[in-house]
Amino acid sequence: MAWFSVALGVPQVVAPGRVARFVGVADTKGTRALVRAVGVRELTGALGLAGRSRPPAWMGARVAGDAMDLAALGLALRDGGNDRGRLRAATAAVAGVTVLDVVGARRRARASGRSAGDGALQGWAAVTVNRSPEEAYRFWRDLERLPSFMDHLRSVTVDGDGRSHWVANAPAGRTVEWDAELVEDRPGEVIAWRSVGRSRVQTTGSVRFAPAPGGRGTEVTVEITYSPPAGALGAAVAKLFGEEPLQQVKDDLRRFKQVLETGEVVRSDGSPDGSRSLRQVHQRPAQPVGGSGR
Repeated sequence: MAWFSVALGVPQVVAPGRVARFVGVADTKGTRALVRAVGVRELTGALGLAGRSRPPAWMGARVAGDAMDLAALGLALRDGGNDRGRLRAATAAVAGVTVLDVVGARRRARASGRSAGDGALQGWAAVTVNRSPEEAYRFWRDLERLPSFMDHLRSVTVDGDGRSHWVANAPAGRTVEWDAELVEDRPGEVIAWRSVGRSRVQTTGSVRFAPAPGGRGTEVTVEITYSPPAGALGAAVAKLFGEEPLQQVKDDLRRFKQVLETGEVVRSDGSPDGSRSLRQVHQRPAQPVGGSGR
């Protein structure tokens, strides 16, 4: 796949106008810039795939790039000034490459140990909070307060008997809902859960609270396993739009630390939404939220 990326990237960088005309898009300054950017992305991916470690993230990035390319081609097909015949052929070719990349990403994830079987993915994140394990546990155990630091959550409604109903953001402005139940609950130590019913989101996970070395507070560790809707491709598209659970948990823990230690989430105007992929494109120099910056 590394050499394939090189074969795609070189002509896109060297002759973007010719590539644009070849796929049926008008040769303009804007399309040349876009094609050249795609070429740089391909060459960067080739370097990652050719590296010794070759982590699954590079194959995931290829799938995300394929999704972007398909979206761009879809928009181009709506423009009557473009050659739709060539565009349809290019779209079919990219779709075929996407299938190969999805298969490759899934195999690489299994080989790296990040796959939990049946397409499920695993991940974990940790943070040290300057509060006692009991304080950290109490805050997290009040499930209806989780949306205060989990930006992807719309709401959590506790139904009783250890069950709750969750509503979360999904790509393209949509939402997903599921029911969950607690399977382990030890005050000051651990909270574990799993989804129940026929939800499109099948997930299990736990958050553990342990005294940090040297009396520095509490080490909070979150582990999750989930089966993304639409499989590996769905996971890559979700990550592109900043709604992929393994990506979310890192930002969530950062905000959890801030809420417990300062009483509020401290956001930078330069990147108020954390590390969500597309929104990073619009970063600007950081400044206090609400400030004019002028």
